[in-house]
Amino acid sequence: MIDFTRREFFKLSTATVGALSIDCSTFGRKKAKGETGTKYSFCDMCYWHCGIKVKVVNGRVVKITGDENDPLSRGKLCARGQAGIQQLYNPDRLKKPLISTGKRGEGKYREASWKEALDYSAEKLLKVSEKWGGPEATAWLCHCSCGGLFGHLAAAWGSPNSGGPAHALCIGGREIASKLTFGRPVGEHMPVDWENARFIVLIGNHIGENSHNTLMQDFIGALDNGAKLAVVDPRFSTAASKADWWLPIKPGTDTALLLAWMNVIISEERYDKEYLDKYAIGFEELKNHVSEYTPEWAAKITEIEAGTIVQIAREMAKYGHHAVIPPNRHVSWYGNDTQRMRALFILNALLGNYGREGGFYFAAKPWVMEYEYPPSKLASAGGGCGGGGGGLGSEVLPDNVRPRVDGKGEKFLYGGLVEPELFKAMATGKPYPVKGLVAAGTNLFHSMPNVPRVKKALKNLDFYLCVDILPQEHVMWADVILPDTTYLERYGDLHAVPHKTTPFISFREPVIKPLYDTKPGWWIARELGKRLGLDEYFPWENYEEYLNTRLDSLGLSVEEIRKKGIVKQPQMSKPYIKDYESKGEVVPFKTPSGKIEIYSKRLKEAGLDPLPKYEKVEEPPDGYFRLLYGRSPVHSFSRTQSNRWLSKIMRENEVWVNAKVAKKLGLRHGEYVALENQDGAKSNKIKVKVTERIRSDCVYMVHGFGHNTPKLKRQHRKGASDIALQTRYKLDPISGSCGLHVNFVKFVKSGGRVS
Repeated sequence: MIDFTRREFFKLSTATVGALSIDCSTFGRKKAKGETGTKYSFCDMCYWHCGIKVKVVNGRVVKITGDENDPLSRGKLCARGQAGIQQLYNPDRLKKPLISTGKRGEGKYREASWKEALDYSAEKLLKVSEKWGGPEATAWLCHCSCGGLFGHLAAAWGSPNSGGPAHALCIGGREIASKLTFGRPVGEHMPVDWENARFIVLIGNHIGENSHNTLMQDFIGALDNGAKLAVVDPRFSTAASKADWWLPIKPGTDTALLLAWMNVIISEERYDKEYLDKYAIGFEELKNHVSEYTPEWAAKITEIEAGTIVQIAREMAKYGHHAVIPPNRHVSWYGNDTQRMRALFILNALLGNYGREGGFYFAAKPWVMEYEYPPSKLASAGGGCGGGGGGLGSEVLPDNVRPRVDGKGEKFLYGGLVEPELFKAMATGKPYPVKGLVAAGTNLFHSMPNVPRVKKALKNLDFYLCVDILPQEHVMWADVILPDTTYLERYGDLHAVPHKTTPFISFREPVIKPLYDTKPGWWIARELGKRLGLDEYFPWENYEEYLNTRLDSLGLSVEEIRKKGIVKQPQMSKPYIKDYESKGEVVPFKTPSGKIEIYSKRLKEAGLDPLPKYEKVEEPPDGYFRLLYGRSPVHSFSRTQSNRWLSKIMRENEVWVNAKVAKKLGLRHGEYVALENQDGAKSNKIKVKVTERIRSDCVYMVHGFGHNTPKLKRQHRKGASDIALQTRYKLDPISGSCGLHVNFVKFVKSGGRVS
């Protein structure tokens, strides 16, 4: 048990994340002498989208601070948010449209006008469609708000092969598990009732390292209010350093621990019987199912003592619905991830905490009218493209459109696009050829496993178009490169933010005119769509017209909302079950039964396990270690390593290795080595971090480094890429998410292999 004062905890937290929470309450709304002005927007340095105020002097952005009027971020901003200035003024930005003059991957280009580049791109896409059987021969991969309207364009064009990496590589298993169990997704901002939580259990949940602004604030607040904390992690993470209990679990055995906790709570009758009787179905089936999953059984598998397993289960039960096991964001681990998350949600249900104080609240979404488009040629390209811009369609494909090439409808019960399987189809031509690709805001070489196959797939294409801000390696493989603006130079779609008490709508406008010869993503999508004959799907002349149409439903206009930046709708809030029942309304568990479905008939009917069970994962071969990876509090995936301010804080990553293992292998703290995986793939050099804070059967590194990007000197060959070592993945049969913790590595010194 780790003892610490709350004052010490706060100091540790802020020091660990590099002063991520900065109070901006004194930054006024009035113009100071010499100021050009202050504009309201929301950040795009990560998906959290905190409200910001941007100070502009003589046409130049000089400061970004948090907007204290934002109910979510409450005027605070992390290091990345403040460093948005350096994304805007990065001298390495793409500055003009480029057309390739060499072979794919050679990086030879000539400058072009926007008209030429767009005309050429449309001509190539039309040829791909004509030659290879229709619009489905082109895939559309988009991420972040710069890619929002490209999902809309893909649906209008008629391609089912469209999406983004969030589902398959991050949250797919979590969202599907939550929908199967509660009938509701988790959503962007985890609806945990932190202020009323009294016992928190984190399982592989790296709060303090993933640095999501509000999550940090709420987590710190919960501990400061006296909440107890247990952390389950093979690594002594930042969160573990603040915990009352650290359980260094053997990787791949989390489901065994969750089932054992259920066993204790049920066998000792510590569950919330009244809650389950009223709001859940399937408890009796669960009771029989978990009877064999004893703490003694789990102790042998997880390498956590049976007594500790029992103790934590009893602590959870003692606090009842004021105890909570929050789901993490990145859950694509072993290919059985939907069932693992189902186990986590079912355990929460036993505590009676969904829709009650201290557990999960019902996040209310604000209302604003959607833009009305003509009926689409295709089902929506899916939320995976993110960033708004209006949506098209249903989930039913027209009869004349072939199904997606990633196996949706054949391999997976639910879920969005599975990008690694898409690249498999692009590389092999099966089940049908995909010969065109449009990528917007997605780093293909640092998000997709099996990078050699990704490169093979790109070489097989007839046409590859990339829309981005920086000349990353994957960008410099494209036939046409269209330079996007940063979020500070463009309008964005209205951002409807669910919230416990104050659902609200955020507004983004350009704070300065676009630098160089760049254009906003919405403009690029619209101009490309018009050239593809899709004018009816872009009926607005400019983005202000589009926004005014939506805002009219609220009695507002762009001119009015830009003065405040945020529109609050507290009347929409009903966070707890009691708020519905007091008004005679149905509790919103949107499952087929209208209740929490512990036992899933939908899974049973699909030939899948209706209740989670433990499945053993593959062990590392002799001499290898399981590769684990995570986030940095000052970087967003692989997007920010060239940011001048952020790269000064963290220029490269390290590989964590257990001190006893390091001694055995002759590894010194701070020396550089390479890593080699089970298939012979090797990394760039990476610095060794010798530590007692990790188990001996695994190693750990921060994601997003190891770029081979000469045009971005701050990124080029700094640290090593975990993706380069992930040549294998295991597919989840329910959601299609890709388990990536199934790769193993060994150390290689300059003189040869370490054995």
